[in-house]
Amino acid sequence: MKLQLTLAFRYLNGRKLRTFLTTLAIMFGVLVISGMNSILPTMLTSLQANAMAAGGNVDVTITSASGDAFPQDILAKVQAVEGLRAISPSLNRTINLPADFYDHNPGKTDAIRALGLVGIDPYLAKTVRAFPLMAGRYLEEGDTASALISQTLADSLSVKVGDKFTIPSVTGTTELSVVGLLIPNIGPGNEEVVVTLPEAQILTGQPGKITKIDVNLNTTDVAAREQTITRITAALGDGYKIGSPIPGEEFAGTFKIAQAAFNLFGVLALFMGAFIIFNTFRTVVTERRRDIGMLRAIGASRRTILGMILFESLLQGIIGSVAGLLLGYLFGLGAIRLAEPLMNQFINLKLGNPVVTPSIVGVSIFLGVGVTVLAGLIPAFNASKVTPLDALRPSVADVEFVRRTGRRFVAGVVLIVLAVLAIISGNVALIAPGSIIFLVGLVLVAPALVSPIAKVFGAFLTWVYARQGIGELAESNLTRQPSRAAITASSTMLALAIIVAAGGLVSSLTITMSDLLSKNLGSDYLFIPPSISVWSTDLGAGQGFADQLRAVNGVADVSTLRFASSALNGTSVSILGIDPVVYPKVSGLHFMQGNASAYRSLAAGRNMIANGAFLAATGTKLGDTVELATPNGKAPYTIVAVATDLLDQKVTTAFISQTNLQADFGKTEDVFLQLNLKPGADDQAAGAQIKAIAANYPQFRVVAGHAYVAQMKSLMKVAFAGMYFILALLALPSLIAMLNTLAIGVIERTREIGMLRAVGTTRKQVYNMVLVEAILLAAVGTAFGLLAGLYLGYIFVISMAVIFPLGYTFPLTGILAAIAIGLLFGVIAALIPARQAASMDIVKALRYE
Repeated sequence: MKLQLTLAFRYLNGRKLRTFLTTLAIMFGVLVISGMNSILPTMLTSLQANAMAAGGNVDVTITSASGDAFPQDILAKVQAVEGLRAISPSLNRTINLPADFYDHNPGKTDAIRALGLVGIDPYLAKTVRAFPLMAGRYLEEGDTASALISQTLADSLSVKVGDKFTIPSVTGTTELSVVGLLIPNIGPGNEEVVVTLPEAQILTGQPGKITKIDVNLNTTDVAAREQTITRITAALGDGYKIGSPIPGEEFAGTFKIAQAAFNLFGVLALFMGAFIIFNTFRTVVTERRRDIGMLRAIGASRRTILGMILFESLLQGIIGSVAGLLLGYLFGLGAIRLAEPLMNQFINLKLGNPVVTPSIVGVSIFLGVGVTVLAGLIPAFNASKVTPLDALRPSVADVEFVRRTGRRFVAGVVLIVLAVLAIISGNVALIAPGSIIFLVGLVLVAPALVSPIAKVFGAFLTWVYARQGIGELAESNLTRQPSRAAITASSTMLALAIIVAAGGLVSSLTITMSDLLSKNLGSDYLFIPPSISVWSTDLGAGQGFADQLRAVNGVADVSTLRFASSALNGTSVSILGIDPVVYPKVSGLHFMQGNASAYRSLAAGRNMIANGAFLAATGTKLGDTVELATPNGKAPYTIVAVATDLLDQKVTTAFISQTNLQADFGKTEDVFLQLNLKPGADDQAAGAQIKAIAANYPQFRVVAGHAYVAQMKSLMKVAFAGMYFILALLALPSLIAMLNTLAIGVIERTREIGMLRAVGTTRKQVYNMVLVEAILLAAVGTAFGLLAGLYLGYIFVISMAVIFPLGYTFPLTGILAAIAIGLLFGVIAALIPARQAASMDIVKALRYE
């Protein structure tokens, strides 16, 4: 083993450029997987931390199965259960603050972006949690407009005991007096504002409601504790659950989908890396036939040769994986820092550092090293079969490969036909696997098509370089090793296919989202909370706010959106309450199944309009009747239509009438408002009155609908540009593949290049010959990439249509970008090998073995 390792290390060290390029390919794939997988857990963790405040440790936490507030009367049922030592109800609510609420400085990042409002019973709360004071006093029964805050929050607000500070409430703003200072907050979560339970209920507009009951048991015996918990469950029924709900759970499905997509990109990058590694080691075996034959002649066994090649791949896999992990963390950190301002602006989310878990590290190393070793396995077996006699024979290029080209071509054509039939069928269950079948088919037919495609492009390049006479020479050099060219072209095909597919997806999304923006948010005025779509963290306004707006001269319609959380079969669901009559006048949903008549159905009974994410997450369909968890138990709702809006497209969401929302969920709080003026109304006068009223509700930002739509479209363009940049990075392995192939080709043809130089070929002609080879190679890969990209793009659109309504748009931009990137990479890849070939010493080249 020591001999094998020594030989492997010496070979890799002796060919630094090739080793670097091969290792770079695997490093890139690991970078994508580890980097992307460290970003998404960070977002989910930050979302949960923003929605939670630190609390005491308790034995049992009781919450509603819906995840929302529930009647305080339920406390009596819990108190009647035997075996409880302490019990404390509370109302917990995260209050996202509008920008500059406290510092009033637009040019400075807000120190406080959210608060955790905690309403407690002063006597009962002390039985389950400690409130260590640094100054002042503890809350007392009957306290109003009084609060406990931490020393750190007091320092941030520049207040002390006896001073007052302001927080948003459903009636506008409320002043609270600081009666006590708790020890500094050093844990996760938002700063807490602790008030009495009745005060919290007034501030949040939830009279008689609580969100949590903390319970401590009177025994440490495991069996007795389980019995007590069972009795609590039996007393409360299935409308409640033991354990804490996870804030942000409604986004978990979306993050999982995104994570799966990023993992797919990472695996594709590793797959492209595998092409490069396989091609490299395959060529290495051919190049080192004489060396391997000599080793066999002096006694090296097949096992020694096999181990030497595998050790080379193992070393490169380990180095590439470790480097990929390090760079992946830096990539994740940079992506988070770039995304943080946008996340702060739209969902009031402060991100931390990338989350690197042992599973991410393990999977990345496993894939990185595993793919590298597997890619080197077949060439290693081929190397072990080299006999001493083989070293005396001249190298024969791809004889076995040519014999098998016909069978592979036929198999590839069959797979491509099957993939096309899958698209024609319109069945998503067949179309998705059809994409893999299509790519495999293209890889199989590629070797047979290398020569014809090269001839087509070669004819043009022969005309361009007619005076130098190198076009046909470059074409013959490329087609001399069709298998190697096909493997490199396949790597380019995968990279450019992703770009073309993304172009189709982006084009389709741009048109659809632009229409949705105008339809959903094109009202005259919008009243936007600090956090969009994460409605559970927004403190809205009571009905009085909307009534004041309706009274303004010139206002035609005011539509409000109300929120409640629910659950269906363990899946968190966002329930949005709308006025079925007013909502379509000011905004509107995009219907995928059903039509606008569904609005009338909402007012006719327990009916709901579900979005695509709801159907995908819950496994339901149009016409199904489901039982949604509510604070009062389960309530049956029938899905009368499938539609979505722009703000909630990725969240599992159902729309019901505000009447039903109030009856079943007890919610009357408006978290988002839209307003239209009457035709011919004085916009300036009405706008001044509207903004004056909204000033009393600082949790809302007032913007003109057309201005907001323009801003969102601008951000959409930036986001899509960023997507193109990330996807363009995935084309990097194709650059490495071409560079590697050309470099190996130059080394193999050292004597041939020396003979060309000896008979009068100039350095410039040699340089241009390699350059033309690169362009031909890039053209072959680009041709396959365009074909595969159009297919994949169509599949992406069809797959997304299940959740988000899309119509396929031809990706002209993506095609142009792919052509430009493919040909540009071909030129860039040729620079080093071409210079290396042109600068060869003629005598040394002729002596090369």
